[in-house]
Amino acid sequence: MQLARQYNVLLIGDSCTDVWAYGECKRLSPEAPVPVMKYRETQSAPGMAANVHANLTSLGINVNFLTNKETITKTRYIDEKSNYQVMRLDNEPKVKPLREAELRMAAMHLEYDAVVISDYDKGFVDINLLDILAPRNPDVKIFVDTKKKKLPTQYPNVIYKINRKEFELLDPDHIPNGKNMIVTSGALGALWDHQTFPVPITRVFDVSGAGDSVLAIIAHYSQYKDIPDACELAYKGAQKIVQKRGVSIISKTDIEDVIVWTNGVFDILHKGHFELLKTAHSLGHELIVGINSHASVKRLKAEDLHINNQTNTVR
Repeated sequence: MQLARQYNVLLIGDSCTDVWAYGECKRLSPEAPVPVMKYRETQSAPGMAANVHANLTSLGINVNFLTNKETITKTRYIDEKSNYQVMRLDNEPKVKPLREAELRMAAMHLEYDAVVISDYDKGFVDINLLDILAPRNPDVKIFVDTKKKKLPTQYPNVIYKINRKEFELLDPDHIPNGKNMIVTSGALGALWDHQTFPVPITRVFDVSGAGDSVLAIIAHYSQYKDIPDACELAYKGAQKIVQKRGVSIISKTDIEDVIVWTNGVFDILHKGHFELLKTAHSLGHELIVGINSHASVKRLKAEDLHINNQTNTVR
């Protein structure tokens, strides 16, 4: 049985705010052949590396996060009835790159179980930072999701996670070997070291943030599982993500078969007991309830307050 412990991860990447403006499109504008959307509501969530951070944290990981201070915003206008994205409006101020001194300070401050780089190529991440991080501890895996076209290939502890389109744009002289690259292909699954990981057939509602979730899940589970097992869990999580609207945060109960245990006297069941059992059940896939023995009840309660004996309580 794997003992749970909190992992320390250094996360570096470009962040944004993802915004969804929902409404209804019923007609075209008389001024131009574009749909007119009747606005209803707006939702927002942390995006890009900030979404990776939210997923890592949700998985119970302690994260030291280095990201841009400038506010990048991506606003998607969605027709609710069809779930069709009518338009996307991006606001991208110039982003100051991560200072080498800040990177070195963060790298020295803690011992990390893994490093995660979420590089959306907005200016914060210089891919050459691998020259500082990779040699520092060759046993620490560095997971890189990048849109850069020239990838350093000399470090065996660096594993790239890129999609099929990004892979096709890579410089042929800077392509990592199969063991150092996971290529994702949406509904077709992923490829790592000539192994394929298919995705179960599912209804896709919104793919926003799915790649970020895959990166976070692989980075977490590869600490005590091999890459193929981590990839399978990542796509199990991504299957949950794409069925929800907007960016959703993954949880362990979306991925693992979590067994929850609770116990109590349960002498006479009341509302508090039902709330406890309901909450406990929501935390996993299976709930095991323990009933305190008659001897333990004597230690916990006065004898004259004990209404049901052990046999009747279990029944």
